[in-house]
Amino acid sequence: MKILHTEASCGWGGQEIRILTEARGLIRRGHQVELVCPAEAQIFAAAPDYGVPVRALPIGKKRLGPLMAMRAFLRDNRFDVINTHSSTDSWLAALACRTLADAPPIVRTRHLSTAVNRSSSTRWLYEKGCAHVVVTGEALKAQLIRDNGFPAAQLTSVPTGIDLERFRPQPCVQARAELGLRTDVTYIGILATLRDWKGHTVLFDALVELLPQRPGLRVLIIGDGPYRDRLDARAALLGIADKLDFVGHRSDAERWLPAIDVFALPSWGDEGVSQALMQAMACALPIVTTPVGSLTEVILDGETGLIVPPRDAHALAGAIARLLDDPARAARLGEAARELAVSRCGEALMLDRMEAIFRRFGRPGAR
Repeated sequence: MKILHTEASCGWGGQEIRILTEARGLIRRGHQVELVCPAEAQIFAAAPDYGVPVRALPIGKKRLGPLMAMRAFLRDNRFDVINTHSSTDSWLAALACRTLADAPPIVRTRHLSTAVNRSSSTRWLYEKGCAHVVVTGEALKAQLIRDNGFPAAQLTSVPTGIDLERFRPQPCVQARAELGLRTDVTYIGILATLRDWKGHTVLFDALVELLPQRPGLRVLIIGDGPYRDRLDARAALLGIADKLDFVGHRSDAERWLPAIDVFALPSWGDEGVSQALMQAMACALPIVTTPVGSLTEVILDGETGLIVPPRDAHALAGAIARLLDDPARAARLGEAARELAVSRCGEALMLDRMEAIFRRFGRPGAR
C-alpha cells in the first residue's frame, strides 16, 4: 500500500514517536509510507533517523493557505490511505479530500484522552470526514461512544506497540555503571515529556514526604519539554533540587530504564496507553501510576503495578514506600508487567492491526 501520514503538531512526545515507529515498521513490511508535516515540527527533523521519507508542508494552522497546500499535495500525489493524527491536519485533509475527485480514504488516529467537543462539525469529521477512527486504548473508545455518541463500528483501539527486544530486563548495577550513575542511592524514575499533566510535581511532593525516612532517594527524570523551567522552580521551592537528576530527552531510553528501582508515572490527564509505561513494563520494573486514560488497561492494581489517585502525592509516596519496603513484591509485580507487555504490547501486534485497518478502509483493491 501507499500510505500517507500527516501531522500538524510541532511538539514531540509519544504521539510523534508512535507515528514514526509505525511508519518505519510498515516500510519494513514492504509498504510505501510518507509523512508530511510543517518544516519547523520536531518530527520533521526526527523522521530521517527512523528511515521515514518526509516532506515539509505548511499545515500547522486551520487556515485557507494550509488547506490549499494540503489539497495541492493530495491532488499531485496518489495514496491508498491517509492516516491523520492531530486535529488541524485531520480537518485539512478531510476538507481537501472533499474537494478532490477520487480522494484517498482517511483513517484518523486519536492519541489522547482529552474530551472531544459535541459540535455538528466535529461529528461530521469523525463520522463522515474519516473512513475510520483509531484510538490508542479501549477506555478512549468507550469515552467517545459514551460522551459523543460515535458508533462503536467507527472506532478501533490499537495501543502503541514497543520493541520488546530493545526494552527488556537488564541488571541494574550494570546499567548504572554504563551510564555513570550512582550505585549507593535508590532511584525513582519517570520517563515523560515535561508537561504539567504528566505529574512531575506530584512526584516531587511525594519525594518530600519520603526523604525524612529515606535520605538516599533520588528522582531520575528522563525527558524534556516546555515545563522544565517550572519544574526547576518547584524543586527549588521544595528544597529538593539536589535530589533530582534531569537527564533530558534520550533516544536510548532502554539503557536508562533498567537503572531505576521504581518507575512512577503520576499522570492526571491526556493519556492513552503510555509508551513509557509499556517500556517500563517490558523492562520488568515495579510501577506506580494513576487510573487516567487507558493506563489501567495494562497496569492492573496489585497485579502488574500499583494504582494511586491522580494528584495525590501522599498516596503516591505510600505506594512507592510499599514497593521499596517489599523487594520481593516489587519483583513479582515487575515480572508480571513484563509478561503482560510481551503478550499484549509488542510492536508487531500494533503493525498487524494497523495494516489490517489500512487494507480494510483504504482504496478498494489496495494491498
